[in-house]
Amino acid sequence: MHALLWFKQDLRLDDHPALQAALSAERLLPLFVFDPALLQPGEYGMRRLGVHRTRFLLESLAALNGALRQRGSQLLVLPGRAEQLIPRLVSRLGLDQVLTLEEIAPDERAQLERVQRGLGEVPLQRLEGNGLLRSAELPCAVDQLPAVYSQFRELIEQRLQVFQPQAAPSRMPPLPEGAEALMQPLPGLSRLGLGEPLSVPASAFPFSGGEAAGQARLRDYLWESRGVRHYQQTRNQLLGSEYSSKFSPWLANGSLSPRRIVVELRRHEAQAGRNDSTYALWLELLWREFFRWTLVRHGAALLRAGGVKATERAPRRLDQRFQRWCQGRTGLPLVDANMRELAATGFMSNRGRQVVASYLINDLQQDWRHGAAWFEEHLLDYDPASNWGNWAYLAGVACDPQRSRMFNALRQARAYDRDAAYVSLWLPELRHLPPHLRHTPFLLPQRQLQALNYPRLEQIPETWRPYLPKAA
Repeated sequence: MHALLWFKQDLRLDDHPALQAALSAERLLPLFVFDPALLQPGEYGMRRLGVHRTRFLLESLAALNGALRQRGSQLLVLPGRAEQLIPRLVSRLGLDQVLTLEEIAPDERAQLERVQRGLGEVPLQRLEGNGLLRSAELPCAVDQLPAVYSQFRELIEQRLQVFQPQAAPSRMPPLPEGAEALMQPLPGLSRLGLGEPLSVPASAFPFSGGEAAGQARLRDYLWESRGVRHYQQTRNQLLGSEYSSKFSPWLANGSLSPRRIVVELRRHEAQAGRNDSTYALWLELLWREFFRWTLVRHGAALLRAGGVKATERAPRRLDQRFQRWCQGRTGLPLVDANMRELAATGFMSNRGRQVVASYLINDLQQDWRHGAAWFEEHLLDYDPASNWGNWAYLAGVACDPQRSRMFNALRQARAYDRDAAYVSLWLPELRHLPPHLRHTPFLLPQRQLQALNYPRLEQIPETWRPYLPKAA
């Protein structure tokens, strides 16, 4: 058999079911298709792929190519549309089969169908492999899974899952004849029209893309620094690279397998003992799994304004306040600092994401889908299920028995940035204010705010009164 192995959001050799199935091929062509359309504005005016995630993707592809070359193969990266390129390659090289991992998001599933139609009689074999659980391992049918996370967690935890990921192979089948002539260097960011992002020393994610980097982070967090032992106490922090696992960017593009993480976590617990922190990390992986199956179950309904509840109560307004939110110019320092960190680095803490999303939805009353699209463009760790699922959850249109999850943004600032160190880092214009005023510059006289070149907050919610400086 001469086959094509189509990599997408699965840029690893470890625990890769489609790769394992392809090892029996006599000749094998590993392929990644880069669609330039992802760099163009989409439905909500934002690109589906921004500069930070593109950089991380290119690093991951270079690492994958290096790992394949060490095993006697090579990665072909081509620009274009998969439904056009793959049938053309199959015909040109006389390939018998295409193997890839299954997708769960509507656009990606539709693309798989288009590729299959283009292949005609040549089979497209799809294998499950980017989640914790395969469909056959679920305790019930997908449409019977609980719609609320706590019930989903209880159901899954009733039976302990024992994962056995297969390690990366030591050798790969050789390339098909004629494939080497097609190889070309990876495009750079400048060639893609994106420009090089500035290096930011304060980044909470100062890591590189690729499977080796993801595996190194896994070893460090669980075995060397053993940061996982303190995850429960540090997970809501805002500064530094060690307050959380930072596994999510590698999980998002498939450089790191969630099953591998769980196997290593269980091994860590067996040797060092289970505590609240190791269990909390497991619960976060279950959240990821919950949103994956929610997307499988509801499909495009999860992406609509009213979500899976089809509610008309979700805000659909979009005005200049959304642009100020994107720019980090709302006048509320905690929100602005998080949004500027995202724009500068492509990363934001879990606590920050909840605060800025709740603020956009509940305080600014803007259409949550535009916030989700902004995250899609800018987040290093964008994942369709987790991103759109979390936004829908906070908007109260999916996965939550409550209408919405509303955060008091000033209370969050006082609780998680008590000394204003975080806002001081990302909002240099406020650094010279007394610390007790750095979260509340809207209390300053208008002339002083103008001198700082910081916007004035339009209104102060009554619920913020207990968290204002005592003299206010």
